[in-house]
Amino acid sequence: MVPRQTSRDLRNESRFEVLRALFELGPSTRQEIARHTRLSTATVATLVTEFLSEGVLRIAALERRTVGRPYERLAIDPERGRIVGVDVAETYVAATLFDIALTPISHGEVTLDEHENSQAYVVDGIVRAVEAAVGTGAGEAAVGTGAGEVDRILGVGVSMPGQVSPGAGVSVFAPNWDWHEVKIEELLAQGLRIPVYVDNPLKAVALSEMWFGVGRIADSMAVVNLGTGVGAGIAIDGALIRGANNNAGEWGHTLLQLDGRECRCGRRGCVEAYLGVQGIETSLAEIDKDHPALQQPLQRDFIEAVATGLAAGDPVLAELARRTAHYLAAALGDLVTLLDIPYITLTGWTSTALAEWLVPAVRAELPDHVLPGSLPDLTVEVSRVPGNPVALGMAAFALEHFLGQLGLPSPASAPIARRRTRPQS
Repeated sequence: MVPRQTSRDLRNESRFEVLRALFELGPSTRQEIARHTRLSTATVATLVTEFLSEGVLRIAALERRTVGRPYERLAIDPERGRIVGVDVAETYVAATLFDIALTPISHGEVTLDEHENSQAYVVDGIVRAVEAAVGTGAGEAAVGTGAGEVDRILGVGVSMPGQVSPGAGVSVFAPNWDWHEVKIEELLAQGLRIPVYVDNPLKAVALSEMWFGVGRIADSMAVVNLGTGVGAGIAIDGALIRGANNNAGEWGHTLLQLDGRECRCGRRGCVEAYLGVQGIETSLAEIDKDHPALQQPLQRDFIEAVATGLAAGDPVLAELARRTAHYLAAALGDLVTLLDIPYITLTGWTSTALAEWLVPAVRAELPDHVLPGSLPDLTVEVSRVPGNPVALGMAAFALEHFLGQLGLPSPASAPIARRRTRPQS
């Protein structure tokens, strides 16, 4: 039986809408928030009072009128504390320190050896990147903020590749590292001594797109991440889609070619085996096994070499781009046909490097792979979310988690296991 949504659930979702409205609108009056969210003025007034009492909002300005009380223009108070968002990939850890208005303050990054996969090694890299971001450690890159920032950190959101259970704080399965049921949240909390929230990067990029990207003009979208791994963060009707086990969006492990290339997950013919970096390397080897780009030892260097060669007019790499765009258009066509979504945004370092060549070719070929009814309003573009969208999304999750600890949860994007619903009697 489907759980019934209670009045408490509706109230929590209303809090989420108020917070999201302030991210979109900037400093706003209660009346402007009510119009934007379509909540009643009384509901907005009550929720604003709660946020003010916890120091999450502040009165940014008073606007005088000819008669009556002045308007209070409200804003998220950036001085309430700090949040860290962390993007963990197979080749790097990138950490960004934000204020709670999710304005970036400083950044730290640590390179990971893509051939090393021990838990201690990865956790140490995460800790060093966070320390670099807050100016307390010896990470490889940091814009210093001073040790005083540490005491102001309200939480850290950490994305982990593969299947993650946020409710349990567990990395369920990371095929690239051969991890199974790793209690990653516990390990990180011990290393960082700060409240930690873990999730999957696909959920993070979807949330960042919902709050700061095309989610401001569209309620339904897929955010496709291309890098070492491949996947899609999905939002439908303004809600982040997680699935029963937080595994929704594993588009990279859907079938592109029956009995095709072997994938890291153990299956054959997955999308990732053609569009992940290793898949693109395989495609290039099929075209020209002696091409110089294949001599690059690191994945990101390989993609940069491909981009440089494309810009120089290398005909072999032009064929690689054509073939990769063909695979991408076919795989995106299945995604659009399944979900009937009007927006696809591409993110990830492969997308950033190769978008100039991939996006036009994909747009031209998509009509061959999408049912006509889903074509008229379909838009495919590179994400315009600023900075690192994974780190930004994880910071937003950590902020929601902090609000939940204050008794101000915002479960519109929370994991199913964290929601409180009452079954029908």
